Amino acid sequence: MLKKLFGKKEEAPKNITVHSPLTGKLLSLDEVPDPVFSQKMMGDGIAVEPSDGKVVSPVDGEVVQVFPTKHAIGLKAKNGAEILVHIGLETVSMNGEGFEAHVSEGSKVSVGDPLVTFDLALVKEKAKSIITPVIVTNGDDLESINKKAADQVTAGTDAVMEITAK
Repeated sequence: MLKKLFGKKEEAPKNITVHSPLTGKLLSLDEVPDPVFSQKMMGDGIAVEPSDGKVVSPVDGEVVQVFPTKHAIGLKAKNGAEILVHIGLETVSMNGEGFEAHVSEGSKVSVGDPLVTFDLALVKEKAKSIITPVIVTNGDDLESINKKAADQVTAGTDAVMEITAK
């Protein structure tokens, strides 16, 4: 309480690093077999073909949306970047089966905090693809998004993008 009254407000950083939210193979969006993502209709970003069913926070920030079916999570990073992690393709039709959310809207998160776990085998069986797009949905409000090159990435450890606010 006293810290709130007398403490300095934390200043928002201009630059942030986005870490991979999943362990697996890093892909460019044009490799995603869905035009909504490959043609960047929702924004720019990267994709990961996961090797396990654990999704962690790629940034320090806040959970702004947990889809009722738990297949997607929206985050707001400390510099204002809005990031959507969409687990698999056409997974909304699974109606949450095989997905467990570990956060709720309004949760404060740090890089590496668990967001969602999912049954990778079930998603492989029931969805169009396990490829998981990680999209910056408000890129027009930002100065730049620089994507990193890598092959294999580890969740919460490897940087996949650098985002600079205006």
